[in-house]
Amino acid sequence: MLSEDVHKAFQRGWWGLVIRGLLAIALGILVLVRPLESVAAFALLIAIWAIFGGITEIVHAIDLRQVFASWWVMLLGGLVSVSFGVAALYYYPGLSLAFAVTWTSFWLMFSGILGIAAAITEYRLGVSWGWTLAWGLVAIAAAVIALVSPPTTLAAIMGLIAGFALVSGTVLLIGAFRIRSVVGEIRHSVGEMKRA
Repeated sequence: MLSEDVHKAFQRGWWGLVIRGLLAIALGILVLVRPLESVAAFALLIAIWAIFGGITEIVHAIDLRQVFASWWVMLLGGLVSVSFGVAALYYYPGLSLAFAVTWTSFWLMFSGILGIAAAITEYRLGVSWGWTLAWGLVAIAAAVIALVSPPTTLAAIMGLIAGFALVSGTVLLIGAFRIRSVVGEIRHSVGEMKRA
């Protein structure tokens, strides 16, 4: 009975990994083959995510108002998120794409500043600091390029999404077939133990 339950759990896990892996690979290929439609879908996803996240935050704020003195900060964050999502749908796709470009460039700028600060600290400690400084400078240069050239930034974001989808889908499929191999090894071991 127990071995049958384990077998069913492995079967469900295996199919889940295979389906997720195939869907991820399909998404990666779709982004590469249909980049303009993918950018439009990405813009829509940002707007819907902002609305959903904002509504969730508002509900949490209302739930916590009795026990959390600063619940109104959460409520305000949720309202801002919902407002952005609605505006992003109204000004679709421009506002969402502008947000993605701006967010990416600020993230790169912040990473670059932290990299330079870390390099200065490493220099003061007398440890190797050159690569850290190089990373910081490259990140700041990428931030400037991201702000100056939004189409390039969007292409890079979509390329990263496609690459991540293809790699993660492949890893999921490898994991699924590794699980199938483990199940086969377990069956073989159980059969050997029963014969002994």
